Amino acid sequence: MLIEEIMKRKVITLTEEHTISDAITRMKEEKIRHLPILSVAGELVGIVSDRDLKEVIPSLFNDASNENVYNQPLSAIMTKNPIHAHPMDFVEEAAVIFYDNQIGCLPIVSNKQLVGIITETDLLYKYIELTGAHQPGSQIEVRVPNIPGILFEVSKVFHEHKMNILSVLVYPDKEHEDNKILVIRVKTMNPLNVIKGLRTSGFEVLWPNVPGIDQ
Repeated sequence: MLIEEIMKRKVITLTEEHTISDAITRMKEEKIRHLPILSVAGELVGIVSDRDLKEVIPSLFNDASNENVYNQPLSAIMTKNPIHAHPMDFVEEAAVIFYDNQIGCLPIVSNKQLVGIITETDLLYKYIELTGAHQPGSQIEVRVPNIPGILFEVSKVFHEHKMNILSVLVYPDKEHEDNKILVIRVKTMNPLNVIKGLRTSGFEVLWPNVPGIDQ
């Protein structure tokens, strides 16, 4: 999946000359936590987050608060040359950027112009959609050997039971490096028959650990 498929195209922005007061007002009005900062030419030059604002806004309990801070330009507090991505990059690549850099948003730039933005929340919602976690169903975890064709063998069991698979995730097995853990979400609230089928076919079902089903 490409970033352009999930990015917000309507991006609220300010310029370097806008003030901290402007940023506070805009964030409250639009209910957002990040503001891309553009140059006069419309190019991305910085990013301001609600965290940046909290670090410079005088405390209500500080009698020596300097009210002039609200009139400072955003160029004084913005993160310059922020990390950004291209709309044709993959969403998975964007997720790695978020993870490696511990950032809250990712501006999307094409031909030096800001064309969109994605946030941690956008990625979370897309993950929920892709995994089918928002749909009624059941989750089954199966330990399998890490060999070619194993996913096909497992899927045959679900086909035999006429069970619709919503999503499949593959995780490393921390206990056994030669294995993988398949996390399979299925469109049923009663997966007992397919669990029995998996075990009959020789697969180790880790979850749900249902007692009383023949191995």
